[in-house]
Amino acid sequence: RWVLNLQCKGSRNFMSALRRAMEIDFKDRDKHKSQGLYLLTTGIPDQETHTLSAYVAEVCTGFDLQLHVCLFSVMEEIDSNRTMPARCANPTETATAFKEIVQAGNGRFHWFGEAGIFESDDITVLVSEIEKANNYSQKCASLVESLKQRS
Repeated sequence: RWVLNLQCKGSRNFMSALRRAMEIDFKDRDKHKSQGLYLLTTGIPDQETHTLSAYVAEVCTGFDLQLHVCLFSVMEEIDSNRTMPARCANPTETATAFKEIVQAGNGRFHWFGEAGIFESDDITVLVSEIEKANNYSQKCASLVESLKQRS
Protein backbone atom coordinates (compact mmCIF):
# COMPACT_ATOMS: atom_id res chain seq x y z
CA ARG A 1 0.00 0.00 0.00
CA TRP A 2 1.57 3.27 -1.12
CA VAL A 3 0.15 6.18 0.76
CA LEU A 4 2.70 8.90 1.21
CA ASN A 5 5.11 10.91 -0.87
CA LEU A 6 7.23 13.37 1.09
CA GLN A 7 9.61 15.63 -0.72
CA CYS A 8 12.14 17.84 0.98
CA LYS A 9 12.49 20.54 -1.64
CA GLY A 10 15.72 22.48 -1.36
CA SER A 11 17.05 20.44 1.55
CA ARG A 12 17.66 16.93 2.75
CA ASN A 13 15.88 17.30 6.05
CA PHE A 14 15.41 13.59 6.57
CA MET A 15 14.43 13.92 10.24
CA SER A 16 11.57 16.28 9.43
CA ALA A 17 10.29 14.07 6.62
CA LEU A 18 10.50 10.93 8.77
CA ARG A 19 8.66 12.61 11.66
CA ARG A 20 5.98 13.81 9.26
CA ALA A 21 5.61 10.32 7.78
CA MET A 22 5.25 8.84 11.25
CA GLU A 23 2.62 11.38 12.26
CA ILE A 24 0.57 11.15 9.07
CA ASP A 25 0.77 7.56 7.88
CA PHE A 26 1.43 5.44 10.92
CA LYS A 27 -1.01 6.89 13.44
CA ASP A 28 -3.44 4.13 12.33
CA ARG A 29 -0.73 1.45 12.23
CA ASP A 30 -3.02 -1.23 13.68
CA LYS A 31 -5.02 -1.18 10.43
CA HIS A 32 -1.96 -2.12 8.33
CA LYS A 33 -0.56 -5.66 8.09
CA SER A 34 2.95 -4.64 7.06
CA GLN A 35 4.67 -1.33 7.21
CA GLY A 36 7.78 0.03 5.63
CA LEU A 37 9.26 3.31 4.60
CA TYR A 38 11.16 3.70 1.35
CA LEU A 39 13.53 6.61 1.09
CA LEU A 40 14.53 7.54 -2.46
CA THR A 41 17.42 9.98 -2.26
CA THR A 42 20.37 11.47 -4.10
CA GLY A 43 22.45 12.67 -1.16
CA ILE A 44 23.33 12.61 2.48
CA PRO A 45 20.75 13.89 4.99
CA ASP A 46 21.24 17.29 6.61
CA GLN A 47 21.42 15.69 10.08
CA GLU A 48 24.30 13.68 11.56
CA THR A 49 24.19 9.93 10.89
CA HIS A 50 24.36 8.83 14.54
CA THR A 51 21.39 11.09 15.42
CA LEU A 52 19.30 9.68 12.56
CA SER A 53 20.30 6.08 13.32
CA ALA A 54 19.22 6.45 16.95
CA TYR A 55 15.89 7.99 15.94
CA VAL A 56 15.25 5.39 13.23
CA ALA A 57 16.04 2.54 15.62
CA GLU A 58 13.61 3.94 18.18
CA VAL A 59 10.83 4.59 15.66
CA CYS A 60 11.18 1.31 13.78
CA THR A 61 11.17 -0.73 16.98
CA GLY A 62 8.14 1.05 18.39
CA PHE A 63 6.18 0.76 15.16
CA ASP A 64 7.51 -2.61 13.97
CA LEU A 65 8.45 -1.23 10.57
CA GLN A 66 11.49 -1.22 8.32
CA LEU A 67 13.29 1.64 6.62
CA HIS A 68 14.65 0.88 3.15
CA VAL A 69 16.89 3.29 1.24
CA CYS A 70 17.46 3.62 -2.50
CA LEU A 71 20.42 5.92 -3.08
CA PHE A 72 20.89 7.26 -6.58
CA SER A 73 24.36 8.75 -7.10
CA VAL A 74 24.14 11.72 -9.39
CA MET A 75 27.40 12.99 -10.82
CA GLU A 76 26.60 16.64 -11.35
CA GLU A 77 27.98 19.98 -10.26
CA ILE A 78 26.12 22.34 -7.93
CA ASP A 79 25.33 25.41 -10.00
CA SER A 80 24.03 28.85 -9.12
CA ASN A 81 20.39 27.72 -9.59
CA ARG A 82 20.54 25.02 -6.91
CA THR A 83 20.72 25.35 -3.15
CA MET A 84 23.74 23.75 -1.55
CA PRO A 85 22.62 21.14 1.04
CA ALA A 86 23.47 21.74 4.70
CA ARG A 87 25.76 18.70 4.66
CA CYS A 88 27.93 17.46 1.81
CA ALA A 89 29.63 14.10 1.36
CA ASN A 90 31.12 12.10 -1.46
CA PRO A 91 29.11 9.12 -2.79
CA THR A 92 30.99 6.54 -0.69
CA GLU A 93 30.51 8.53 2.54
CA THR A 94 26.83 8.96 1.68
CA ALA A 95 26.40 5.22 1.07
CA THR A 96 28.18 4.39 4.35
CA ALA A 97 25.88 6.76 6.26
CA PHE A 98 22.73 5.29 4.74
CA LYS A 99 23.90 1.72 5.38
CA GLU A 100 24.20 2.61 9.07
CA ILE A 101 20.75 4.21 9.08
CA VAL A 102 19.22 1.23 7.24
CA GLN A 103 20.74 -1.21 9.73
CA ALA A 104 19.12 0.77 12.54
CA GLY A 105 15.80 0.47 10.68
CA ASN A 106 16.12 -3.27 9.95
CA GLY A 107 15.76 -2.47 6.27
CA ARG A 108 17.59 -2.92 2.99
CA PHE A 109 20.03 -0.66 1.19
CA HIS A 110 20.27 -0.18 -2.57
CA TRP A 111 22.82 2.08 -4.26
CA PHE A 112 22.78 2.74 -7.97
CA GLY A 113 23.70 5.39 -10.47
CA GLU A 114 23.90 6.15 -14.13
CA ALA A 115 26.52 3.41 -14.55
CA GLY A 116 24.35 0.73 -12.92
CA ILE A 117 24.07 -0.96 -9.54
CA PHE A 118 26.89 -0.31 -7.07
CA GLU A 119 25.43 -2.24 -4.15
CA SER A 120 22.13 -3.86 -3.26
CA ASP A 121 21.18 -5.94 -0.25
CA ASP A 122 18.65 -7.83 -2.38
CA ILE A 123 21.21 -8.65 -5.06
CA THR A 124 23.73 -9.70 -2.39
CA VAL A 125 21.19 -12.17 -0.98
CA LEU A 126 20.38 -13.49 -4.47
CA VAL A 127 24.07 -13.96 -5.35
CA SER A 128 24.58 -15.78 -2.05
CA GLU A 129 21.67 -18.12 -2.81
CA ILE A 130 23.00 -18.77 -6.32
CA GLU A 131 26.46 -19.56 -4.94
CA LYS A 132 24.91 -21.92 -2.37
CA ALA A 133 22.88 -23.67 -5.08
CA ASN A 134 25.98 -23.97 -7.26
CA ASN A 135 27.95 -25.43 -4.35
CA TYR A 136 25.21 -28.00 -3.65
CA SER A 137 25.03 -28.84 -7.34
CA GLN A 138 28.78 -29.46 -7.47
CA LYS A 139 28.58 -31.67 -4.37
CA CYS A 140 25.71 -33.64 -5.89
CA ALA A 141 27.59 -34.07 -9.18
CA SER A 142 30.62 -35.27 -7.24
CA LEU A 143 28.48 -37.72 -5.24
CA VAL A 144 26.82 -39.06 -8.41
CA GLU A 145 30.24 -39.48 -10.07
CA SER A 146 31.55 -41.29 -6.98
CA LEU A 147 28.56 -43.67 -7.01
CA LYS A 148 29.02 -44.34 -10.73
CA GLN A 149 32.65 -45.31 -10.17
CA ARG A 150 31.74 -47.73 -7.37
CA SER A 151 29.24 -49.58 -9.51
